[in-house]
Amino acid sequence: MQRLRLGQRPGLTTEEREHIRALAREVRELRQANEILRKASAYFAQAELDRPFKR
Repeated sequence: MQRLRLGQRPGLTTEEREHIRALAREVRELRQANEILRKASAYFAQAELDRPFKR
């Protein structure tokens, strides 16, 4: 791994691979949360449209 840091071997260091893996996991979790929020927003918007109009 020391030779890799010195640029003698192509590729990523172990730390870089772990960081990329953690970022990918975070992106996946954020996309899931956004999908949940999008569905909840659509649900509540539809529920609001279904309510009787009050004057």
